[in-house]
Amino acid sequence: MPGATFTAQHRGGSGPPLVCLHGFTDTWRTWELVLDALEQRHEVLAPALPGHAGGPPLGADAGGRALADAIERAMDDAGFATAHIAGNSLGGYVALLLAARGRARSVVALAPAGGWADGDLAYRGALAHFEAMREAVLAAAPHAEAIMATAEGRRRATQFTTTNFEHIPAELLAHQLRGAAACDGAPRMIEHARASGWPLEAAPVDCPVRVVWGTEDRVLPLPAAAAGYRAGPLARAEWVELEGVGHLPQLDVPLETAQLILGFTAA
Repeated sequence: MPGATFTAQHRGGSGPPLVCLHGFTDTWRTWELVLDALEQRHEVLAPALPGHAGGPPLGADAGGRALADAIERAMDDAGFATAHIAGNSLGGYVALLLAARGRARSVVALAPAGGWADGDLAYRGALAHFEAMREAVLAAAPHAEAIMATAEGRRRATQFTTTNFEHIPAELLAHQLRGAAACDGAPRMIEHARASGWPLEAAPVDCPVRVVWGTEDRVLPLPAAAAGYRAGPLARAEWVELEGVGHLPQLDVPLETAQLILGFTAA
């Protein structure tokens, strides 16, 4: 959008490769508060997803396979045959798709999308939320700095994503608001998800997986948003519930989130 700058990816640090994937309508900067810790032990690649601010445009396919294809290309360009992968929300879902393709050494999925049980139509509520939020962010984005200049504005901006917000820089929150408004692929991706859902591919996820979910997640609330994963492809994963934490643990409790990622990749 005019006046806003978005970059295609972040890369930094040294060590075994770690790919960090942001959620729907977010940007790679959602990882900013954990990057310093992660980059002390890993070479981190944090790309923008297709259809999102800074990312490549969506192609004909607006579904998960196309997103995973794009991240595979980014990994290939970076020279990563495999990597540890951390993903939040939609990024967590894409991380699991990549694991099913054999590209993940391990996965830490923070509130991954796509976890509803078969036949549960509650996912439509999440899609309706994003449709309503899109209208709101398009109206608010030109005033992002003014909104984030007050504690009340920052609380309203984060009410659906974090329970703890005082430590999040106002500039980062303004960037995220503008990034959500610049997510041109959102309408098509919502339409695709409404028609097709977000099924995992047939191949099993056989790398180590840690699933992390905040008990106060208002976007993908427990237990319904995780029921399908718990009963099916992630039944044998390690599950961690973060008491009092919202949908974006990497912003809500960055120190604890970094430790949860690093503890798992080290193991």
